[in-house]
Order: sequence, then structure tokens, then C-alpha cells
Amino acid sequence: MSFNTIAINQRMDQFDGHHRVWLFGYGSLIFKADFPYIERRPATISNWTRRFWQGSHDHRGTETAPGRVATLVAQPGAVTAGMAYLITPEVFTHLDHREKNGYLRLAIDIRFDDGSSELGLVYIATEDNEAFLGEASEFDIARQIARSHGPSGANRDYLIDLAHALRELGMEDTHVFDIERYLVDMGAIPADANHDS
Repeated sequence: MSFNTIAINQRMDQFDGHHRVWLFGYGSLIFKADFPYIERRPATISNWTRRFWQGSHDHRGTETAPGRVATLVAQPGAVTAGMAYLITPEVFTHLDHREKNGYLRLAIDIRFDDGSSELGLVYIATEDNEAFLGEASEFDIARQIARSHGPSGANRDYLIDLAHALRELGMEDTHVFDIERYLVDMGAIPADANHDS
């Protein structure tokens, strides 16, 4: 069911010869930077929106009981907030493995708080990858997240960590916060956890 994208990503040559490149993170890359980076800055991208529509068969779920993790879905006019990292090409060996379950490296325009922008990279799991679960209500997504667990831990911890990181950065995301609220209502997250009601 999973789809290993490492070989496809290694063929991306748009940034060949670059000694440094910006990487945009919108999910676990915001709160789990387990790679070396030169600089880290809050940033946004346009015409994409964050959605928990990607299956996780290798980190937050299993082959038979996948979890749900964030991907980006095209939406004209949308702005998605995240974190940008200035990295060297050597980091892609680690990132390609980390994001191997359906995510592809794509070039994207990254905008920073000071109004400047840079062409960089983002990992997106598009709807044609084999692990894509697709659209569902925030309630149904929360139910799946509440019962999912994989080698990297409980799926709910991914959601909690992302919601917390977005709030710490002053970033809004109704989709993420609604899922979190349903998880609280279900008892999957303690009511006194760090969340806004």
C-alpha cells in the first residue's frame, strides 16, 4: 500500500549545483527538525492548503491501519504558514527517506515575513500517490487519528505537536485546530492539554 518515492526524488535536478536551498515545512517538519540546517525562518506559501488527507503506513500508522498526516492540497488564494529551513543538498538523503511514503519534492515559491521570497522545495503527497486517503470530515479524521499508532508513535501526538507549534508561531489553521478539538471531545487528548477551546 505504501509508495516509496526515494528514487523519484533523487532524480529531481532543478537545484543541482546549488550549495544551499530553502525547504518549506508545513507538518512534522515544523516541530521535528531532525536534520542540520543553516537558518530557520517562519514562512508562507500561496495557493496550497494543509490537509490531513495523506495516509501514514510507516510512521504514525501501519500497513493495515494507517494513520493520517499532513499534506498540501491545491487551493487558489489559500496561504499556508509553516517553517522554512536553509539546508545543503546532503540533507536530502535523510529527508527523502523520512518522506518516502508518497511525498515528492516540488519546487515552490516561499515567502518570508519581511516580504522577500525565494524559490525552494517542499514535499507534497499528491492525490495520485498510493498512500493518499483523501478528503474526510475533521470528525472522521480525528477518529482515525485517535486509534492510529506506528513506529514513530501515536498519531494523536503528531496532531498535538503540530497544533502546539502553529500556536507558538502565531499561525492559524482551522482544519488542524478543529481536528484537535474533536480529539479532546473524544477523550483522546486530555482536556487540560495545550489547546485553545
